[in-house]
Amino acid sequence: QAQVTDSGGGSVQAGGSLTLSCQATSNSYFGNCLGWFRQAPGRERENVAFLYTSGGSIEYADSVKDRFTISRDNGQRTVSLRMTDLKPEDSAMYYCASVVRTWGNCRGLRASDVRDWGQGTRVTVSS
Repeated sequence: QAQVTDSGGGSVQAGGSLTLSCQATSNSYFGNCLGWFRQAPGRERENVAFLYTSGGSIEYADSVKDRFTISRDNGQRTVSLRMTDLKPEDSAMYYCASVVRTWGNCRGLRASDVRDWGQGTRVTVSS
């Protein structure tokens, strides 16, 4: 059974919007940091946005601040990423990720910190 399942990617024109969703099992959701990394061809996996599912810590990459909004629905064990004013450089595979952080700080998470990965969902932004 997949621990985290991501969905919602697609193709849009620059300036458009998309919403990604990530549903996690109880073990991967509660008391963890949940969010997204992205990876474009030839580039390293990049931290995009994370939040602490028990509340408090919300972190964004500088490149997406003021354009992306991450939110949670604890009842559905789901985290969503609303992406607006999309740019061609946002094109990538987006991977939902769960990181164990019992002290509730989601700042500076790296790919090596991730315990559970989603299968990825592709976002393509055309100019």
